[in-house]
Amino acid sequence: MVSDADHTKAPAPSNDATGKLYIVGTPIGNLEDITFRALRTLKEADVIACEDTRRTQKLLNHYSIRTPTISYHEHNEMTRAPELIIELEQGSHIALVSDAGMPVISDPGYRLVKLAVRHNIQVIPIPGASAFVAALAAAGMPVDKFRCLGFLPAKRVARQKALAEAKSSSKTLVFYEAPHRALEALADVRKILGDPPVVVAREVTKVFEEFLRGSASEVLERMKRKPVKGELTILVGPHSSSEENGVHPNTICQDLERVMREQGVDERAALKLVARARGIPRSEAYRQWQGEKSLGR
Repeated sequence: MVSDADHTKAPAPSNDATGKLYIVGTPIGNLEDITFRALRTLKEADVIACEDTRRTQKLLNHYSIRTPTISYHEHNEMTRAPELIIELEQGSHIALVSDAGMPVISDPGYRLVKLAVRHNIQVIPIPGASAFVAALAAAGMPVDKFRCLGFLPAKRVARQKALAEAKSSSKTLVFYEAPHRALEALADVRKILGDPPVVVAREVTKVFEEFLRGSASEVLERMKRKPVKGELTILVGPHSSSEENGVHPNTICQDLERVMREQGVDERAALKLVARARGIPRSEAYRQWQGEKSLGR
């Protein structure tokens, strides 16, 4: 068995000739965001490999799970991964978890999974919460196609290079960022990508969950006035934004005439429908309509 200061005595390995490696998704904030299957897997595993045993222990205590834990993080995975493979080959079932969300996705675990596959050990994913997926769902941006950049480089030159490489993409970009680098990252987005629509998702699923929406420059100014704290997921909309990002090929007058013609409604009802389609208040749609009429558009 692997020895570790936080690895208490484990139960005898199962009778299977070879154990299984379970990749278990855990909550990203709200402890209720975990599946019944994940809880059962954590209870039945012989050992749980954790990015931070103290953090995982809080989750285990909440659900009265007594499975032994062992540390597995970026600083020890070079040696710990082969040790865990030996345990798996001897019949132990191991659950791999990260501090939050799905392991391996921008977290330690790739080396262990790669070794397990190489040694013909069954790898079983137990899906769970993911910060970038949750943020994408609530962002209000085109997400039929997106590109996840993980964590951008901490150094400015490397970060700008990474953004420049993604500049030609027509997909929504999503990446994680530390709070103390958020302003620098948004400034680089503004410099490299222009002024695209941006959503900063803060503390997703937690008590102080917040979504900041606007152009890169607008969100940047808001964050300068009121710095954000907590874990951040940043989404950058594609440049060819179209209606989903607030740019419309038609004028209010054109849309109003089309709705009145197609649906047989009066101006008042049509204006309400056009405002709803554009995601703006009826009063704002009315103001724009009057402005267009005054210009003869």
